[in-house]
Order: sequence, then structure tokens, then C-alpha cells
Amino acid sequence: MKLGVLFSGGKDSTLALHKAAQKEQVNCLITLRSKNPESYMFHTPNIDMTVLQAEALELPLLVKETEGKKEEELAELEQAISEAVQRFQIEGVVTGAVESVYQAERVQRICQRLGLWCFNPLWKRNQKALLEELVAEGFGAVISGIFVYPLDEKWLGKRIDAEIIDKLVALQQQYGISPSGEGGEIETTVLDAPMFKQRIEIVDFAVETRGNSGVFRVKQARLTQK
Repeated sequence: MKLGVLFSGGKDSTLALHKAAQKEQVNCLITLRSKNPESYMFHTPNIDMTVLQAEALELPLLVKETEGKKEEELAELEQAISEAVQRFQIEGVVTGAVESVYQAERVQRICQRLGLWCFNPLWKRNQKALLEELVAEGFGAVISGIFVYPLDEKWLGKRIDAEIIDKLVALQQQYGISPSGEGGEIETTVLDAPMFKQRIEIVDFAVETRGNSGVFRVKQARLTQK
């Protein structure tokens, strides 16, 4: 089956891509670039990196702008998926949804209207196991957004590894946060993955924080040999 992957460049959409490509044919990536940093549907930190990530993956990328207004952004998502059907002949859509019923239901409805299969390979996965799989498979993902107490600027730019996973699980036990960020606690940016033909090297970045909210903003990056 020919698939289009809803792609934010974060760990979940990249792992979903990885799993989908093991079973089916991925024809394109679909990115919604939201002007609203608090979009209900779409990841926003370093969303422009999807252009470089698509180049590293050697996959076509379809990008659509959205104002990011709740519910209204769904029409723009449907337009992007419809365009992917026309341009890349996709027959199904892959999402990186893990826990968000809001996101999963809305993508499912769009797919039903368009007569497409909706594939959610990470749905209801144990979040610690999901993070451990990323590390075991060789994904290079850094924390690019923090949005909850007690996370602070020291977390920004950290690569997800066994030590970081242990710390996140400890915070889950102490404060009830979602270790993989399913409550919006963290966002990530992927710099390398098994499907990447080249890896991404960050040349320049900025850390912007305000209390327990902040972003690791990639200002310049380039592709390098693996």
C-alpha cells in the first residue's frame, strides 16, 4: 500500500515512518506548518527542519501552512492529504499518535471521508518502551521543547538516551508527567534515524526559556555523512 506520513520531524512521527516503511511503501511526507505555537494538532518547535529531514530521508515532502486555529486547522490538514493523494497516489495515512484521542479521531475522520486507510503504529504503546525502542534502533532525537514543571532549560538540547529515559520515568512517578511527552510536556527533533541516508548536524542554535516553558531552536543545520 502507498502511504503518506504525517511528519513533524519529532520522535513519534519519525518512528511511525520507520515502522510503516518496514511493511508498506512510503510515497511522501506531509507537514503542516502551524503559525500558532499552541496548535492542538501540530508539533511546532523546529518544524522547518522537516525540509532537511526529508532530504536526509530522500523522500518527497508536501508542506502546507496553517493558521493553527482549533478545528479550522483540520480543513487545511484535509487539503494537504487530498493533495498528497493527487500528487503521490497515496492510499493511506500514517500518524505518530500514541495517546491523543483528539488527534487520532480527527485524522481518522478525514481518512474516512477521503476513502483512505489510517495507520497508527504507535497507538497505546507503553511510553517507556517506546523511548527505549528509539534508543535501541539508533534514533538521534534531542529535546526541543519543555512545557511543564519541573523541567527547565537544562533539558533543552539533550539527546534522548538511557539516562534521560530514567530521569523522565522518575519524574512520571514523582509528578505524574508523561515520559514521552504525550501530555505536551516535551517536544523533540530527530537528527538521525535508521532511514536517514545522512545525519543532521546542528551548526547554530538558541535556547529560549520562560520559567518551565522553553524551546531549543535550531538556527542553522546541515547534512553530513553517517
